[in-house]
Amino acid sequence: MTLTLRVLAPDQSIYDGTADEVILPSLTGQMGILTGHVTMLTAIDSGVVRVRDGSSWASIAVMGGFAEVEDNAVTVLVNAAELGSSIDAASAEAAFEAAKQAAATFEGKPASPEKVKSQQELAQARARMLASKGA
Repeated sequence: MTLTLRVLAPDQSIYDGTADEVILPSLTGQMGILTGHVTMLTAIDSGVVRVRDGSSWASIAVMGGFAEVEDNAVTVLVNAAELGSSIDAASAEAAFEAAKQAAATFEGKPASPEKVKSQQELAQARARMLASKGA
């Protein structure tokens, strides 16, 4: 038995197919989903959704949202997403390094909207970089 997985962003369907296993980046850590999983709804953090189909793995960079698991169907609704295979690894690495440097300028400073935005951009750049490497 397999899972049905749909990853949807506001502007497009990123993934619509089957999977043997799905690993979600929830707000409390990585969450593995296999067939027969209990019904649930969880918040998704910026990170990488990993999808196993047979012996191969695929990665999808996601930028926050929600996931619902019900009757061996996983529906992931996110703000934005990209298949790892469609992300240029070199540009994703460069964007991550730039975001890391930008976030470092706020180190030790009090919370501000700019600091929060910088941290979000760093998390999103990290997700894209990891997904481009299949991590």
